Amino acid sequence: MDKISIIVPAYNEEEVLPIFDYEVTKVLKSMEVDYEIIYVDDGSHDGTLSILKVFAEKDSDHKKYISFSRNFGKESAMFAGFVNCSGDYAAVMDADMQDPPALLPEMYEKLKGGDYDCAATRRYTRKGEPPVRSFLAHRFYHLINKISDANMVDGARDFRLMRREMVDAVIAMDEYNRFSKGIFGWVGFRTLWIPYENVERAAGRSKWSLWELFKYALDGIVNFSQTPLHMVSSLGIFMTLFSFVMIIVIIIRQLVFHNSVAGWTSMVCVMLLIGGIQILCLGIMGQYISKIYMESKNRPHYIANESNIKDIKKIR
Repeated sequence: MDKISIIVPAYNEEEVLPIFDYEVTKVLKSMEVDYEIIYVDDGSHDGTLSILKVFAEKDSDHKKYISFSRNFGKESAMFAGFVNCSGDYAAVMDADMQDPPALLPEMYEKLKGGDYDCAATRRYTRKGEPPVRSFLAHRFYHLINKISDANMVDGARDFRLMRREMVDAVIAMDEYNRFSKGIFGWVGFRTLWIPYENVERAAGRSKWSLWELFKYALDGIVNFSQTPLHMVSSLGIFMTLFSFVMIIVIIIRQLVFHNSVAGWTSMVCVMLLIGGIQILCLGIMGQYISKIYMESKNRPHYIANESNIKDIKKIR
């Protein structure tokens, strides 16, 4: 039988984990497959790890867990799951039940046909989500598809079922600064998109604030696009040419009309504008330099403190 690996990053999800585990196990048992569920405890401070250990004790053949030494972030948790999974197919799912387990049989059947390498999900509505958050999300997907070569579908979720070949390709992209939505699009492969209506959390609360989402979006743009650097270069050229033109205009006014530009207020405004542009440009370049700096350190993506997986890759 085919084996499906379900990778579940979990950070302070003690309230919803029993609900998720019951539902996803029920669905997997109804499918004619072998399976494993790999829970990755991302340095939780609540009872998440204790619950995962109970799952593993009750069904050690199918329930696995990895516990990080601290919070490394969802991207690292997903990567740890990919590295340590053994299935012919692998899926990433959130524990909050916003990724419906009921879609798994359909996704698996689509991949078994051989026409696709990945069955991915996208929300065609954002019902229940704050309007500002929905608006910003739509603008982000529009922007990143315009300025990068990562094919990202509006409303795309991390929830997708992939063949082993695609999983290996994702693992091969061993960069420290990870943005999985972009990586999934960049590696290519034949992807079938399955739309579904937005589902609210079954319990608990989201760990993603607007600020966290902004930083995540910024990481995606920096990781998969050089357009901000091109814009900075173009702006620098424009400002230089504009300055030369204005110098010529001022000289002509003084020589012909004996009327140089007067007023310190306008001068201060121009200086503040140019200074602000310079700081903005330095900030954009600093983002790219910081990514290079972190990559050059060659730090591990995660450090696993404990697990019930035999031959686990504890550091990668």
